[in-house]
Amino acid sequence: MRLLKLVPENTNIGFLKWRMPFYVVSLLLIAASWGLVWFNGLNLGVDFAGGQEVRVTFEDRAEAPIAELRENLGTLGYGEPTIQRFGDANSVSIRVRLPEGAEDQPGAATAIGDEVIAKIQADFENVRRDANETVSGKVAEEFQRTALLALLFAMIAISIYIWVRFEWQFGVGALFALFHDVSLTLGMFALFQLEFGLQIIAAILAIIGYSLNDTIVIYDRIRENLKKFRKMPVPELLDLSVNETLARTVMTSLTLLIALLPLLLFGPDSLFGLVAAITLGIFVGTYSSVYMAAPILIWLGVSSDSFVPEETVADRQEKRARGEV
Repeated sequence: MRLLKLVPENTNIGFLKWRMPFYVVSLLLIAASWGLVWFNGLNLGVDFAGGQEVRVTFEDRAEAPIAELRENLGTLGYGEPTIQRFGDANSVSIRVRLPEGAEDQPGAATAIGDEVIAKIQADFENVRRDANETVSGKVAEEFQRTALLALLFAMIAISIYIWVRFEWQFGVGALFALFHDVSLTLGMFALFQLEFGLQIIAAILAIIGYSLNDTIVIYDRIRENLKKFRKMPVPELLDLSVNETLARTVMTSLTLLIALLPLLLFGPDSLFGLVAAITLGIFVGTYSSVYMAAPILIWLGVSSDSFVPEETVADRQEKRARGEV
């Protein structure tokens, strides 16, 4: 039986000949992304900005009416609330952002929580109040610090791993590709002002993992070909390696997109930011693996001798004994 092939065998696409235009575009996109983050800022969620959290249980329902809750609470004027199931299916945690200065006013945050609970109890019957707590600015700042450290640690640890497994040039290339992916993701959130919370940090870590996996597959093939084709010019060898792994790259990306697109188009609003981040990450991760991580090896001086072990004194003595020197 003949299998469906989206990428023909023995493709010979000249990726490297377009490396300069794509690098210019990528650098401009990175600069634009950080410009958006600087001037527009990120729309920080309650996790990172602080706010009020209330927890309620709908005692006469099997499941909490999350969609109705989100619509009804949006009329209070505190922005779109963050609503998640908490424990049982009929219990939810609701977080709303506090107005500026509310945290400094004694009792203001609790009063907002009481207002949220009163609204819920007015709209629905048999609602039990479980908690009304303030997520302080200090806690939110700690969340920000921890999230930033998690991203930095992940990127540095990954670069060290690739450095050890391959060569230092490969570690630098992977780090640059990951920086590109994270920058463009942050730029999208700054441009469209999507809510940026802890689940988006999880999405960025997933993007890093996906992009790295794609990059390692290409790097592994480059390493094999550097050992196999010692006299082939490096740009041609990189093109060959990318083309040899292209079918795997395309199939992996399409498989993930098939799973994500229904969630993006028809999934709940609470998952939109998470799914949008991962979907963008698939595109930019695939792009950066091909047009960032591979071509940068040329500028970093990778050659056919990069994986040839240095000759030791014992090796030279053995050659002399055999009359090869």
